[in-house]
Amino acid sequence: MEVFTKRPAQPQAARAEAAGLRWLGEASPQVAEVVSVDDHHISTRAINLVPPTPTAARAAGRALARIHRAGAPAFGSPPAGWEGPNYIGTQQQSCFATKTWGEFYATQRVLPFAQRAKNRNHIDGDTLELIINVCARIQKLEVTVAPARIHGDLWAGNLLFGDSGPVFIDPAAHGGHPETDLAMLDLFGAPYLSEIQAGYEEISPLPSGWRERIPLHQLHPLAVHAASHGPSYGRQLRLIALEVSATTYLAG
Repeated sequence: MEVFTKRPAQPQAARAEAAGLRWLGEASPQVAEVVSVDDHHISTRAINLVPPTPTAARAAGRALARIHRAGAPAFGSPPAGWEGPNYIGTQQQSCFATKTWGEFYATQRVLPFAQRAKNRNHIDGDTLELIINVCARIQKLEVTVAPARIHGDLWAGNLLFGDSGPVFIDPAAHGGHPETDLAMLDLFGAPYLSEIQAGYEEISPLPSGWRERIPLHQLHPLAVHAASHGPSYGRQLRLIALEVSATTYLAG
């Protein structure tokens, strides 16, 4: 069996990734299989890559819906049995069970990275103040969905297409909102996105207004990129924050 091995530099990052993959993999075989892991490496079964197709994209959507439907104990809950750090890419983020999605998303996902971006001069004070105000309103949102088992870092590069079908890799898995993964696929241009969405709705029909909320769920990945990749993402973060601020679904 061929394996793919990587050696993350961040403390416990390899084990965190393995915990996330195994948790997601309980709900779908379309998740990279962990072969071995220790403090310094993670090896997964190698994937023989093929070009994406509409059929494979639709299968990815169905698989993602099944993973989400497996659920999580709470918003912000880490993968089952994992008590170590949570990472998105190389950046550490909090992962503590929280009563409401709005509180979790604002305080553990958007605000910490916006503050990091400000500390690194990747956004200005006005943008940070805008995000603080938006997050105060996010915390008042009444979200009726149950906590989903989400990938948490589902940009297009973390959805591979192999000769045995789509495969999800490199998660930042936690209990979250199901629309978050779909919004991140939209942000970074997944191939055949409409087919992914259609496949998803075959299993879990999306609620009214979900497309309007896509920018809301893009605040976190843009804040992450603003913190780590520089002012160009900071400008994009500001534009999305302004768009979210003007919506009708936020309280206040």
